[in-house]
Amino acid sequence: MKNIIIFASGSGSNAENIAQYFKDSITIKVVAVFTNNALAGVINRMEKFNIPCIIFNREEYKNETLFLNKINTFEPDLIVLAGFLWLVPEYLVNTFPNKIINIHPALLPKFGGKGMYGMHVHQAVKQAKETETGITIHYVNNRFDEGKTIFNAKTSLTENDTPESIATKIHELEMAHFPRVIEGLLSN
Repeated sequence: MKNIIIFASGSGSNAENIAQYFKDSITIKVVAVFTNNALAGVINRMEKFNIPCIIFNREEYKNETLFLNKINTFEPDLIVLAGFLWLVPEYLVNTFPNKIINIHPALLPKFGGKGMYGMHVHQAVKQAKETETGITIHYVNNRFDEGKTIFNAKTSLTENDTPESIATKIHELEMAHFPRVIEGLLSN
């Protein structure tokens, strides 16, 4: 059995999609969700899957021994960032090389970096008058959105697209591709 830990900070739609995708798998299982937000919607979403949610604060996150002990309890084969907004510390990247992945709602390296998440990205894409955008699934290093790309999916944009319609298109790509890319990584 391959174990996935998901890190999430918000509503958890990607986390729920991943949990749903693997709920009947005999080879891959979401074993825990780690969140830095005690009010995150992801907590409620995980209840129906009986997936434990571990809530942590910045002090715990910076405490290498404490935090690695929490993570290692779940014996992860892959750590998946799904709307997780904090930078991953170097100790975590070094402990799990090429075992931490993230999804970004744009075609990196465009529209990446600190503060570029959610609607901030879609507004920037619209403002730049892009004719296409998409998602990037990438390995995590110790800098925002700079790890090696694993997968991209694109969608066309028109001048009539709004940040909200761009968000809808991106959400559809995330739902369609993120679980399958995870499955592919864990099947190798």
